[in-house]
Amino acid sequence: MIDPKTYKLFSLNNSMDIKRLIESLSSSEKKVIPFLEKYPYFSDLVKNSKLPDIEVHRALQWLESKGVLNIKTKENKIVLLSDKAKNYKELPERILFNNLSEKELTLEEIKNKTNLNYQEINISIGLLKRDNLIEVIKDNKNLKIKIKNTNYEKKSPEEQLFLRIVEHPKFFNGESFTFDKLNDGDIRTFENLKSRGLVNIDTKQERLAILTDLGRQLVKEKIDLDIIEQITPQIIRNHEWKNKKFRIYDIKSEVPTINRGKRHFVDQSIGYIKRIWLDLGFQEMSGDIVQTAFWDLDALFVPQDHPAREMQDTFYLGNKGVMAKGKLPEELSTRIKKVHENGYNTGSKGWGGKWSTEIAKELLLRTHTTVLSAKTLSKLKKEDLPAKFFAVGKVYRNEALDWKHLFEFYQVEGIVVDPYANLRNLLGYLKEFFRKMGYTDVKIKPSFFGYTEPSAEIFAFNPVKRQWVEVGGSGIFRPEVTKPLLGFECPVLAWGLGMERIITNYYGISDLREIYKNDLKQLREAKEFLM
Repeated sequence: MIDPKTYKLFSLNNSMDIKRLIESLSSSEKKVIPFLEKYPYFSDLVKNSKLPDIEVHRALQWLESKGVLNIKTKENKIVLLSDKAKNYKELPERILFNNLSEKELTLEEIKNKTNLNYQEINISIGLLKRDNLIEVIKDNKNLKIKIKNTNYEKKSPEEQLFLRIVEHPKFFNGESFTFDKLNDGDIRTFENLKSRGLVNIDTKQERLAILTDLGRQLVKEKIDLDIIEQITPQIIRNHEWKNKKFRIYDIKSEVPTINRGKRHFVDQSIGYIKRIWLDLGFQEMSGDIVQTAFWDLDALFVPQDHPAREMQDTFYLGNKGVMAKGKLPEELSTRIKKVHENGYNTGSKGWGGKWSTEIAKELLLRTHTTVLSAKTLSKLKKEDLPAKFFAVGKVYRNEALDWKHLFEFYQVEGIVVDPYANLRNLLGYLKEFFRKMGYTDVKIKPSFFGYTEPSAEIFAFNPVKRQWVEVGGSGIFRPEVTKPLLGFECPVLAWGLGMERIITNYYGISDLREIYKNDLKQLREAKEFLM
């Protein structure tokens, strides 16, 4: 794309360039050029060229790209008659005076004759009485007005300015009387009229075309309008092309931007992330968003009295306070029950107390994609090992919304089920993933999670916020998770990463809320992940 601010095709030093410039002009440009010197404002160009707005707009853009003019925006203060004064051709006091005579008139009679409201009648009476032009008579508690002095030829500054606005040659054509037409004395007078509610100020932005040196030279040239711009079958058949000039085409001239349809950058990111794990030999997991608490929490050895199960952290499904219920796998739920109550055959003491099948049956929106890992482990057999799985899916947390927290987001899940897997393998997978995501600064710190031991948190450096941001957790599943699900003991590497936090660095986003605001400019300009 050529930048019209820096690109100049034609030179003033070469008359051939001016000739080429003229030959390259479109019909719209040719029709606009004769008016550029006298009518720089866009609205005036539209009116005088008799072209549609869009045609004038395009012509100016093309001429700007050729260095003929610069398009500027100017803010104008427009002087307008107020709604109540739109039908006045004179000031109210003049209207009142012209409708008086030596015969006394009541206020009601004046109102009917002049169509002025009582407020304007009272103001006008005060002004005329001050100048000794009328006489005010009180009769039976009624006011009556009559002319006292017929010599009312001199116009006040307010009346002179009011008439200038009303009688402005462009006013009734829908064009503007601008504030810059007022001198210092006029401004004080204008404020008096404004205090009476007769005039207002409105601000209007207007585009104008300012000719460059090249443009001032071009408007002096003779421009031939009889040039063929487009070849048609009729022109060829009728030989109309003979002895005619053809418009030259400039392949360097600026053209309108065409915004093609494309996938949302979040969807592109998901595809890119999936490609990374597939290339590393992982299989994809998938599953439903609505899960039972059994799979989402119990199967991962989360105690049933854990704070994470409360309504403030988890979105439960139900009707009028009654939890919706799902079904449990009988044999597996028996093993999970034993693990929670006494540790089963894992070497653990469990959580103690009584494990409730009713709590485990409650339906919820999955709080993590680790629920998919739990379901996958429950279907594996020893002969399937080693095996590696991943998932990229939406999860839901009852979180307070801020720059680094969302209540609905994508989680990148992964597990490696291998009798020989160890913590060094886990760190290797994570560092390779983040390297492919463009991160050079990644920290992995020891931590604690309820269903992994050892556990580690992953932090990535946010260059905009200039701080380390947690992007996920990882570890090796505890025997209380793996033995009931697999039926045998085997190391299982696991991680869960917040996808939105990971992709902010690539897209230069500092606030997670910006990812889903669906701003068209952002969507059009977002760079693509290269697969």
